[in-house]
Amino acid sequence: MTRLRGSWTAAAAVTLFLLSGCAQQTAAGAPSPGPAPSDSSSPPATPGPEDALVLRVSSAGGFVPPHLLLGRLPETSVYADGRVIFNGPVPAVYPGPALPNLQWGTLSPANLRQLLDKAVAAGVKPGTDFGQPGVADAPTTEVTVVTADGKRTVGAVALREARPDDPQLTKAQQQARKKLRAFVDQLGDLTTAMMTGEPQPYRPVALAAIAQPWVDPGDPTGRPRSVPWPGPALPGEKLSPTVDPTCVVATGAQLDAVLAAAADATANTPWVWENASWSVLLRPLLPEETGCADLKAAR
Repeated sequence: MTRLRGSWTAAAAVTLFLLSGCAQQTAAGAPSPGPAPSDSSSPPATPGPEDALVLRVSSAGGFVPPHLLLGRLPETSVYADGRVIFNGPVPAVYPGPALPNLQWGTLSPANLRQLLDKAVAAGVKPGTDFGQPGVADAPTTEVTVVTADGKRTVGAVALREARPDDPQLTKAQQQARKKLRAFVDQLGDLTTAMMTGEPQPYRPVALAAIAQPWVDPGDPTGRPRSVPWPGPALPGEKLSPTVDPTCVVATGAQLDAVLAAAADATANTPWVWENASWSVLLRPLLPEETGCADLKAAR
């Protein structure tokens, strides 16, 4: 999903930003302000070289409902200018909040280089074999890293679900999975420790809303409170001919209105648009994403 303009490549973007020291930071060393909201008539900004993805940990596949699959966020995304966007903690309550707790911070060029080296050392390189454990319907953990040598992506099925001594895995495969899992599990603490300041809430320039007709979940406490939908007209465009969820994107004033309304909403909230109730999964778009089409590639 990375998009670059002109003759840029991801490796070239990494090299430039590492050499020039363009990690975003204030004079005090804290992360610079997040992306500013666009006006009500402007589309999301066109991604540039600074938005080139250099490290990502994400999940693919697994036994997941279509709307959750389409709206699934990567665990951690790191960009060429040192920005890190990651999933922060969420309260252990049901139903959960309507908005994901995305956080962001900034790495210095030296720390960014160190982080990429750690990913390569953890096995994100050609030839690493993670095997196929005896676990059904589990997601695949994918790790992508971009260095001056190019882009590398590896995938480990059931990285967290499989037994470390799964008999379907060789000793070498077990050891490779152990190294990758240690890197993935420690990545959150690692990036936070490397940041130039405290993590801040991530405010997107655009927010995708994945909608489908609301169905009463049968909550014993009763029907959740309905909230008027303040975003673009629902239901929006179909993301796939084989699945029901549709998608719209809120920017500018509509984005502000959705974020404000979602502050007191939950994952079960019925959103009302033109006398119909909708279940809406709110998915902040990341720097390299520009619209619903980017979610169609979800696996």
